[in-house]
Amino acid sequence: MTAFTAEHLLFTPAQPRADAVPLIFAFPNEYSVGITSLGYQVVWATLAIREDLQVSRLFTDIHEPLPTHPELVGFSFSWELDYVNVFSLLESLDIPLCSADRSEHHPLIFGGGPVLTANPEPFADFFDLVLLGDGENLLDQFIDAYQQVRQADRSTQLRHLAQVPGVYVPSLYHVTYAAPDGEIQAIAPVDEHIPAQVQKQTYRGNTLSASTVVTEKAAWESIYMVEVVRSCPEMCRFCLASYLTLPFRPANLVGSLIPAIDRGLQVTNRLGLLGASVTQHPEFEALLDHLNQPQYDEVRLSLSSVRTNTVTEKLAQTLTKHDTRSITIAVESGSERLRRVINKKLENDQIIQAGIHAKAGGLSALKLYGMAGIPSEQPEDLEQTVAMLKALKKSGSRSPAHLRMQYLCAESTHPFSVVWRESSGRKTAEVSAKAVRAARHRLSPGEL
Repeated sequence: MTAFTAEHLLFTPAQPRADAVPLIFAFPNEYSVGITSLGYQVVWATLAIREDLQVSRLFTDIHEPLPTHPELVGFSFSWELDYVNVFSLLESLDIPLCSADRSEHHPLIFGGGPVLTANPEPFADFFDLVLLGDGENLLDQFIDAYQQVRQADRSTQLRHLAQVPGVYVPSLYHVTYAAPDGEIQAIAPVDEHIPAQVQKQTYRGNTLSASTVVTEKAAWESIYMVEVVRSCPEMCRFCLASYLTLPFRPANLVGSLIPAIDRGLQVTNRLGLLGASVTQHPEFEALLDHLNQPQYDEVRLSLSSVRTNTVTEKLAQTLTKHDTRSITIAVESGSERLRRVINKKLENDQIIQAGIHAKAGGLSALKLYGMAGIPSEQPEDLEQTVAMLKALKKSGSRSPAHLRMQYLCAESTHPFSVVWRESSGRKTAEVSAKAVRAARHRLSPGEL
């Protein structure tokens, strides 16, 4: 059985017409990683239900039968570390890496996803088109526009597609920099017929994404994923997930979320609830009540990271009942001063209370995400993180607490992207790394 034959599709692909556009849709990583991306699943299904497209999937390790002469090649780009894999896949297709080197007989290369939406310019030389923002409406508008100029020359195609809201054509803009390795000074269209600005597209509906395929070959084996919320209302100043996808939108519970969950659980017993702040869905308690019904007793439930002050004993009990042993919270720092700097509205008492609730509900471990290298960080801030962990260990929770530290490297589109550059963020991170290593020696194994 191949990876593709092991898939259980939750949509019906169209039968392509004889004149369908041959399109390759790629994910720049292995199949098990790509097929676990909810965004990749949804975009693939959106393309595959169109009879005017012949869609073939491409990963770094396997692929479906590929067209000899594709007209479009698309990339779903979720992580910067997959950057080099984009090049490898283009080379495997015998396509020049730089858009300027492509000719009339080469396909148009387009890309989308959080990496490109957040900051397309570092990748602009390699993509003919970049789709900015949510794909719910943008994707169909892009394909429809391409069909209108399918028989035209490459230049005409690009100029026409640049008129689609949310489609950025890098070759049609002049970019000037303050220095060769400096910030962008200006971006201007090549002429008055090209939009002066490209507006990121935002889907404002309350029916959010859900898995279109379930497979045992996924990194999260046989999981069915539903998007409970999009964006986050907390607006932490370093958080790409919040600023990139504003405004905060919860899925309609009765109209879309519960029907989507019930549809997926007909083919698997593993459910993943996704979102930047899942537990802040305004009807999350009702969702827990739904999942606590007897018919869901055999369902394995997974949650993405949750907001600390929303960890309740009921939530922990529900997770324990559904075969989850731990919960992850993002505390960022044990220093309340630093949390105010980054707009993390959280108190140490709430962290300790989350641990108590997790233990009372039956969870065996509490995982914490932390950051070092935050602008204005001082050695005493890291010491307060150590003190917070020790206080958590001494509290009534008595659950193993594991802190995973990451170093802040500010992305574009949120306030800290400017602050981090101006405060020599890289140097701050290096100093913090030494302090974190020193802190390890003052904690028992498993605490940091």
